[in-house]
Amino acid sequence: MTRDPFERWGLTPVINAAGTMTSIGASRVAPHTRALVDQILASFVDMDELQARAGSVISRLTGAEAGCVTACSAAAMTQTVAACLTGADLARIEMLPQTDQERRLLLPMGHMVNYGAPVDQAIRLAGADVVPVGTAAACEEWHLRAALRQGAAAAMYVVSHHTVQENELPMDLFIACCREYDVPVIVDMASECDLTGPVALGASAAIYSGHKFLGGVTSGIVAGKSDLVRATYLQHRGIGRTMKAGKESVVGAMSALELWETRDHDGAKSNEEALVDGWIRDLSDIPGLALARHADWTGNPITRLQITVSPLVAGFNAWELADRLVARSPRIIVRDDLIERQEIYLDPCNLTPDEATQVADSISEEAARFRFEGGGRQLSWSDVKHARETSALAWKGNRVAS
Repeated sequence: MTRDPFERWGLTPVINAAGTMTSIGASRVAPHTRALVDQILASFVDMDELQARAGSVISRLTGAEAGCVTACSAAAMTQTVAACLTGADLARIEMLPQTDQERRLLLPMGHMVNYGAPVDQAIRLAGADVVPVGTAAACEEWHLRAALRQGAAAAMYVVSHHTVQENELPMDLFIACCREYDVPVIVDMASECDLTGPVALGASAAIYSGHKFLGGVTSGIVAGKSDLVRATYLQHRGIGRTMKAGKESVVGAMSALELWETRDHDGAKSNEEALVDGWIRDLSDIPGLALARHADWTGNPITRLQITVSPLVAGFNAWELADRLVARSPRIIVRDDLIERQEIYLDPCNLTPDEATQVADSISEEAARFRFEGGGRQLSWSDVKHARETSALAWKGNRVAS
């Protein structure tokens, strides 16, 4: 029986030019981490002891008082919010999502985004009431202070390219205002590389994904104040039981953090920029494509290639090119957050040089097919939006007949 999962279960391989997307498996896991996870999977361990050791690793890398590992960063959001509602009171932990305590959680309206699921839903799962602060494109001190004066169990600040970027309160000012009212701040840093910033600014808890830029297995990392981290971990006696972290998640997160600590970040960035250089060289002559280097929206140390499509010149829309790439074998997935603006992005962080070359070759081939065979500029963005919903609802959990 083959040990190749793609062959064994008829899976289509994917070349990941999108970055660290959960929908295609997030990141490559380093061999060292895979070996440690494999060993712990074949063993037994006291989970309280394992989580305590994880807390030591998290504290060292983040500067926080304590830390723990959750099933994922979405679970971490729910569990840290729950911790703000219950503290370490075991009776209140078992009551959730009902609570006899303050339920209000403050969240800038521009941070009420969808990362694959709504941020506010992860908060509501804990039993909290989400209170939007400000408006979608304006969050000011007076908005936050007015909400704080009415009382709050906690506040959350989301750092993500998904959030509204204009006229938002900077993180340091947001945290400082909340601290004046003794309201704990949870900072969601799921896809971010800054492991020390939020804690240094006074955040009560910072949340990271263990399987995105860190490149571990699926997990969430909570770093923060000892009392809040303890209450977060204790949620496994309540609602956290439905989203528990296994031994493989904890070990995978610990290993990923330690590898991040010793990683040659300058060397990795140089290798990634060489891939971007190659794309610019190989794609610069395609009619209708404008190429530009693009620094990460939130300051992560990565440069992507931005491709802006001019449909009248290229003969196709950006989403039609992306669809053609997905239809290939192996599938090629590009970053499409802003595709309705005729922009796609190529992210080098999870690619080998050979895969990067295959991405460029495939884009060139599909662009040529559009030029010589036609078939472009057929689908409007409204067509695409409707088709995405239809596709999501078509999943049935059984194999589609070939």
